[in-house]
Amino acid sequence: MGLIDTHTHLESFARRGDLPAILRRAREAGVETMVTIGTDADDWGLYRDLAAANAGFVHYTAGLHPCSVDEGWEERFATLESFWAEARAAGARAIAAEAACPAVAPCPVALGEVGLDRFHLPKDDAVAAERIFGWQRAAFAAALELTGKLGCPLVVHSRGAFRECVEMIDASGLDWSRVVFHCFTEGPEEMAELTRRGGFGSFTGIITYKTAENIRQAARAQGLDRLMIETDAPYLTPMPHRGKPNEPAYVRHTAEFCAGLFGVSVEELATRTTASARAFFGL
Repeated sequence: MGLIDTHTHLESFARRGDLPAILRRAREAGVETMVTIGTDADDWGLYRDLAAANAGFVHYTAGLHPCSVDEGWEERFATLESFWAEARAAGARAIAAEAACPAVAPCPVALGEVGLDRFHLPKDDAVAAERIFGWQRAAFAAALELTGKLGCPLVVHSRGAFRECVEMIDASGLDWSRVVFHCFTEGPEEMAELTRRGGFGSFTGIITYKTAENIRQAARAQGLDRLMIETDAPYLTPMPHRGKPNEPAYVRHTAEFCAGLFGVSVEELATRTTASARAFFGL
């Protein structure tokens, strides 16, 4: 059985020196590939190097998380554009030299995570909250434009802002079949909005929680053939480890739960979710 954790954050493990054990446990749990998600300038290079050192097992993205957006976002976004340009140029040079891109200069497999987040805005200052949300909207619009230029998949973070995210993606003209809303926590009606457009939602360990029936309904509405699963580690640990730090190995628990949800074997669940993830990210 081979699983793909389509959204994890390896930075904290790497900086603590825990990453070798984390990767070993993931392999032992049946994880064949993972995508570690870039959120700001301080992790893109780290993830590029991790992908080079673990070619085929670790892939990465580069983006500017909405909670990393502040009044200086434009400067950091320019750095993001430069990072992508340099990665693509290095990849082209490697291909021209008949070298494998991942072994020489790994290229991001998607832009993200980017998007909008109302949940973490200041609760006691409406003026500041709207100012920050305005920066988020501007940064997301820039990310959508860059995604169109790059022609790459897009990983969206949407918290408390589903409608705004959908409207901005619609307005951008992006190909919805290359858009995934990670950590999908909306309901079946919102999922219908994504699937009608051709987009995807991926599911974390939240789907295993007793209170998450609405999310389970959304997963069923999307269907097994479009399902992708993730950990969002070190956050959102699935049952039976809820309350402990999450890690990529625990995607197996989410897979086992989803297999029961869809009435299929874990092996079939793994085969179908892995096929969807590989197709979406071009792995």
